[in-house]
Amino acid sequence: MQNRINKYRNQITTIVALAALLALVGLPATAQDNNEKAVRDVLIQSATAFEKNDMAAMEKLWLNDESVTVFESGHANYGWADYRDHHLGPEMKEMKNTKYTLSDIKVKVSGNTAWATFKYAISADIGTRHVDGAGLGTAVLEKRGGDGYSS
Repeated sequence: MQNRINKYRNQITTIVALAALLALVGLPATAQDNNEKAVRDVLIQSATAFEKNDMAAMEKLWLNDESVTVFESGHANYGWADYRDHHLGPEMKEMKNTKYTLSDIKVKVSGNTAWATFKYAISADIGTRHVDGAGLGTAVLEKRGGDGYSS
């Protein structure tokens, strides 16, 4: 159990890690500021869904295909189903009273590609223990069709 607790203290428990694919549905693509806000909004929505253990909301935010890639704590998940079933879902089920916040979000947009860096803070109850953690995250998103950005 102690190894599991240390894992949560030390890992980047971001839902939106490097090259994680998120779908931004129906977002405006005309102005740079709107695109940056859209990226910021989907990151916050994803963090909120994680806090609430809301897999249905996550399914709407993340692309549900093989293009999703998540690198976290020295491990890679390839494809949404792999990430959802072997990482995100089990993690969400194990954590209770979760608080997951993002701050210092910096967004850059170039054409159909957007990337964001951010700081995160997480606290949760895991079994009988309470854990707190903080770290850095990166999300890379790509605009697909007219629906907005995904990474």
